[in-house]
Amino acid sequence: MAENCTHDCATCGQDCAEREVPAGCTHDCSTCGENCPSRNGGSIRDLIEPAHEMSEVGKVIAVASGKGGVGKSMVTSLLAVAMSRLGYRVGILDSDVTGPSIPRAFGIKERAKSDAAGIYPAETANGVSVMSANMLLEEETAPIIWRGPMIAGIVKQFWTDVIWNDVDFLFVDMPPGTGDVPITVFQSIPVDGVVVVASPQELVGMVVEKALNMTNAMEVNIVGLVENMSYAVCPDCGKEIKIFGESHIERIGEEYGLPVLAKMPIDPQLAHLADVGAIELADTSYLDEAAKKIVEFCKD
Repeated sequence: MAENCTHDCATCGQDCAEREVPAGCTHDCSTCGENCPSRNGGSIRDLIEPAHEMSEVGKVIAVASGKGGVGKSMVTSLLAVAMSRLGYRVGILDSDVTGPSIPRAFGIKERAKSDAAGIYPAETANGVSVMSANMLLEEETAPIIWRGPMIAGIVKQFWTDVIWNDVDFLFVDMPPGTGDVPITVFQSIPVDGVVVVASPQELVGMVVEKALNMTNAMEVNIVGLVENMSYAVCPDCGKEIKIFGESHIERIGEEYGLPVLAKMPIDPQLAHLADVGAIELADTSYLDEAAKKIVEFCKD
């Protein structure tokens, strides 16, 4: 025990026997050398936070990648629309706090509402529930200049403090990489499966392997792979043009034992609909089968 100990670990920086866990503990024992009470041989899933007492959430699906720029937010949006068209109640938790784009894609401009009970997600024209950091700002273009722990904290609040009313499938739009926020999502939210988004480049193997290694460490299963920007269709002749080269997704899927859920083209119409906030009008045929496979995965 530290000298002059007040027994208030919340305001003390000392690491001692009195402290339940070391200062700055991430609760990820796989990357920590400390020997403390938190290291009890339990599962990372033991750290899952309860949802708001008024929430009703069925399955949680994270949409992730090992790198940025592959279109996770677009895939998340279209999967939500496709799932909604199948008759399910759908929500989107936008955990990409510093680069949120989900509200813009769905045309949501109002700020989030709250009362003594909790925070309420916005609803799109077709009933998709959405919560995003942009909905907490006066201006959507205002930068969120926060350090990792603050960002991770707000993402956790999107699960614990937001009232998700009667949602069958909650999609979590993940930020790129394997840092604080992805760790927080997988440790705090009961994710049932992960959709990994990749692009056709050769380095897709590395990207998928990073995502696979993280989900394994976090004890979450991967539903399958979605390849975005697979090709572009010539508007004159209809020929498929492989702008980024030949696809490697089938080989990667076979190598890691993962199904390929969809291969999406570069479609300027999708970008236009997202820009004008009308993504719910999009053709989701690229991802309709993926949505059905997610439903089947969650039944197993």
